Amino acid sequence: MTSTVPTAASQNKFEKFKAEKDGLAVKAELEHFAKIGWEAMDETDRDHRLKWVGIFFRPVTPGKFMLRMRIPNGILTSGQMRVLAEVVQRYGEDGNADITTRQNIQLRGIRIEDVPDIFRKFEDAGLTSVQSGMDNVRNITGSPVAGIDADELIDTRGLCRKVQDMLTNNGEGNPSFTNLPRKFNIAIGGCRDNSIHAEINDIAFIPAYKNGNLGFNVLVGGFFSGKRCEAAIPLDAWVDPRDVVAVCEAIVLVYRDHGLRANRQKARLMWLIDEWGLAQFRVEVEKRLGFPLQTAAPKDEILWDKRDHIGIHAQKQPCLNYVGLHVPIGRLYAADMFDLARLAEVYGSGELRLTVEQNVIIPDVPDSRLAPLLKEPLLERFSVNPSALGRSLVSCTGSQFCNFALIETKNRALALIQELDTELYCPQPVRIHWTGCPNSCGQPQVADIGLMGTKVRKDGKTLEGVDIYTGGKVGKHAKLGTCTTKGIPCEDLKPILRTMLIQDFGAKERADMPPEFASRKSALAIDMTSN
Repeated sequence: MTSTVPTAASQNKFEKFKAEKDGLAVKAELEHFAKIGWEAMDETDRDHRLKWVGIFFRPVTPGKFMLRMRIPNGILTSGQMRVLAEVVQRYGEDGNADITTRQNIQLRGIRIEDVPDIFRKFEDAGLTSVQSGMDNVRNITGSPVAGIDADELIDTRGLCRKVQDMLTNNGEGNPSFTNLPRKFNIAIGGCRDNSIHAEINDIAFIPAYKNGNLGFNVLVGGFFSGKRCEAAIPLDAWVDPRDVVAVCEAIVLVYRDHGLRANRQKARLMWLIDEWGLAQFRVEVEKRLGFPLQTAAPKDEILWDKRDHIGIHAQKQPCLNYVGLHVPIGRLYAADMFDLARLAEVYGSGELRLTVEQNVIIPDVPDSRLAPLLKEPLLERFSVNPSALGRSLVSCTGSQFCNFALIETKNRALALIQELDTELYCPQPVRIHWTGCPNSCGQPQVADIGLMGTKVRKDGKTLEGVDIYTGGKVGKHAKLGTCTTKGIPCEDLKPILRTMLIQDFGAKERADMPPEFASRKSALAIDMTSN
């Protein structure tokens, strides 16, 4: 079968500049860039190729770059968190970090002059940002409680690390995977609750038994874009855990060599599957593998509603617990990051975990250390028992730092939910996701209520607004939501959300509730004897 790489005459600008120079080549030029400064750089190097090493030029903050890490399975040590905190601290008011919806961290305020020194610190700490942007495979997501969940089926930690190491040559950069048609997402789930959002990944592995053996069924093709959103579909393949890395490699290579490239809007895996058909795609993957795939197990083991892992939970290890902290809109500052590193060392094993809901988990906390941990000042802001409305709030970066965003998201999302929280009591968490543009980094299609940024006209003026998505489901019966209302000015959004919360989610006016429900602050009740 022939490759679909377009001829030079038909190449779009992205394919042209990739053909001229591999994006990864800028890794050897970072010292030079640091000396000449961002304004003297070649624009294509600055605006595009730097993304191959995780550095993102942002026109809305000229001279201050975003740096996206790779944190497989969302797991890092307290020492690594401290290194990231030191980087953020250097930039004062401009420095902060965001937990992303791929269990990752993005650092803001970075100057190109400091990048060589930053990367040396990363190397010493076992961190990397290589191949984290543009036409590369994004952060490998896995079960956030891998290895510690009492009901876990498969520990995904080693698999996520091995897949990343294969794709990035152990963090050094791998030219075999630096020229994909467009970005690519991989997720590996080992629990029963679909904590990885399998349906929105190009490749997803979900646990399944076949003939008494535990492995994975494989889903392919899930993605969001401005023109199309599709849930992943079954490949009709069951994979032994030992073959996960090989299957990932084979699928990514098929995508690299045959994925559509002429039109960037059709440069995702599902478009190739549409063109070939699933059967032919499977045949091509098997050719790359060198052996036939087994047919899928009749059913998978995704049996539960999705958990958010906030709160205190017993681990499979006796007398140990993991403590999930709610980080409002995923925003961290240097002081927060230093404090998290300290808490992980003092109360846990020195490990921290990130979730796709933009929160943090401290694992391995002994029963005897729970009470003092809960008294730590940081837990007043990063609560283990947040309100139902704030608990599931997710937001992309927004126009404060991202030039693609059509509206401000994070600050607006937090302010609006705090207002609603003072007025309404909601008996259950409501997943409200904000995204600033159709690229859907905030994943509004998987939310109970999704809000996608747009521009609207009102009284002859252009204002920031949102399109509203509803119907997204997660967990066992995951499905994507759809746009149900278009063009709502942000200034008119609050009463609409109030009505939706009351009519669709059982929210009630706090003024009408008994005294114990009237306050927006919920008390944490823990039976210490139960641990």
